[in-house]
Amino acid sequence: MNNACLIVVPARLASTRLSEKLLRRVDGKSVLQYTWQAASRASVTNRVVVAVDDAKLADEVTRFGGTAIMTDVNCPSGTDRIAEVAKQCPEFDVFVNVQGDEPEIDPVAIDLVASLLIDNPSADIATVGTPIRDLEKLQDPGCVKIVLASEMGGAKGAGQGRAIYFSRSVVPHMRGGVTAESLLAEPPLFWHHLGLYAYRREFLQWFSQQSQSVLEQTERLEQLRAIEAGKQIVVARVESAVPGIDTEEDFRAFAERVAFANQNT
Repeated sequence: MNNACLIVVPARLASTRLSEKLLRRVDGKSVLQYTWQAASRASVTNRVVVAVDDAKLADEVTRFGGTAIMTDVNCPSGTDRIAEVAKQCPEFDVFVNVQGDEPEIDPVAIDLVASLLIDNPSADIATVGTPIRDLEKLQDPGCVKIVLASEMGGAKGAGQGRAIYFSRSVVPHMRGGVTAESLLAEPPLFWHHLGLYAYRREFLQWFSQQSQSVLEQTERLEQLRAIEAGKQIVVARVESAVPGIDTEEDFRAFAERVAFANQNT
């Protein structure tokens, strides 16, 4: 099987909570450029493209020396946008989805998720999760939880598991209530899903032809379309979540970290 890999950064101009956030600049660079540069440092491939839905974004990608691929402005999800890229790039079999609003994405995590899919030929999707150790985080519906079929640990396939459900609710449910011990359990009981994916071409072709599933519409989580259809999603463990940019506060915090890093180099 061909395992040629392409990193795709889906970039959507519209943003509900922070207007045109990908074009916002810190130290002369856009958020999108920071994300592209981080993705370009991954070692699994030297091919990175940005899937855009607007000429403003295409112009920005050209400005910083990247490759932009125009996709439909009405793509219902980032996965559908990746599927459009897959149609235009037939030489690749594995597509890694790096969200455009994560300028501090770790290139090591990109390599991890791509390798996880390549090394598990029965899997359709690979993604990553991090342990939830904080009750407030666990109860936050904005924190998407993963239920795993097996512990992410052990001698073989250390740090890996198979996803059986994703939810905005607290899952698995503890009848006696969540305890400090359950939050500190090892292997972890509660997992935060992070939006970094690797997909096979065949899965993307299938996904783009399906309508939204009932569970997907209920939880507003596109991963559930795959789960309901019996697709296999493997998950790798990472130790912390990369901060994304969704709000003005997130953007200011990112700008402060960039300024701090520049002062110490």
